[in-house]
Amino acid sequence: MGAYILHRLGWTVIVMVMVGIFVFLLLRLAPGDPAAILAGDSATQQMIEGIREKLGFNDPLPVQFVHWATGILRGDFGASIFTGRPVLELISQRLEPTISLTTLTMIVSVTIGVSFGVCAAWQSGGLIDRFLSAFATLGFSVPVFVVGYFLIYLFAIKAQWLPVQGYESVGHGIGPWLLRLILPTVALSIPYIAFIARIARASMLEVLSEDYMRTAAAKGASSYSMLFHHALKNAGVPILTVIGLSFTSLIGGVVITETVFNIPGVGRLVVDAINNRDYPIIQGMLILISGLYVIVNLLVDLAYTLVDPRIRY
Repeated sequence: MGAYILHRLGWTVIVMVMVGIFVFLLLRLAPGDPAAILAGDSATQQMIEGIREKLGFNDPLPVQFVHWATGILRGDFGASIFTGRPVLELISQRLEPTISLTTLTMIVSVTIGVSFGVCAAWQSGGLIDRFLSAFATLGFSVPVFVVGYFLIYLFAIKAQWLPVQGYESVGHGIGPWLLRLILPTVALSIPYIAFIARIARASMLEVLSEDYMRTAAAKGASSYSMLFHHALKNAGVPILTVIGLSFTSLIGGVVITETVFNIPGVGRLVVDAINNRDYPIIQGMLILISGLYVIVNLLVDLAYTLVDPRIRY
């Protein structure tokens, strides 16, 4: 196990280097000049060139990359072009809303998705199964922002049960914090509930058709024991895989959801940085997200050994 982890960490370094090169070149070669945005509409070309020189954009690309990469190795992700504040400081200030939203979304998605999948497989062809098929089709086809605006109109504007937008820190109380996160969590959870439920159903159906499940039923095993002690554990590897994929793809949904519900999280920070061509923030965020992806995939692979003892590394 230790050798496998070291091997994966070695590949992680290689992947992060490749991601860093790709992100750096993508931003530098993309249209748009942050110096022109920073200078304003009335700026002269001489003023723009002065800003570019000050920011180091006139240096050769290899020199810019080495300067940025050495800073990353020291833990310095640079400073925002527009505010001058360190990138890590800006990100840390926006982490709480994003962590709150992603954590609640994953809890809701995994709990409801796995439960739906197990029940649909146990009652295959029944009412729950047909409802899951319809829900999964709807959840996959309707974009998150459409669901978000619909929920805002229905529950915040018409019924006036929940706040329209914004975020309340957990330090101000669990109640206000949770109240602000209900609508964005529901909007963001729907496609992931559908995704996890479909995979859980398919995996459970495959396991329930095995001979040892029929043997357990013939020996008088209870439905609960068959579903959760035997079937779910043996169907756990595909379900763990899809949970890992859902978590790593969640950042895209978080960006959209935070924009719709005006949540001051990391997603909004990325959107604002892209609009302003704020290279250090975009680069820092993409590097951190890539590292998170790699770590989550490693943890999912290690979790396989807990679900299926036959898997060894």
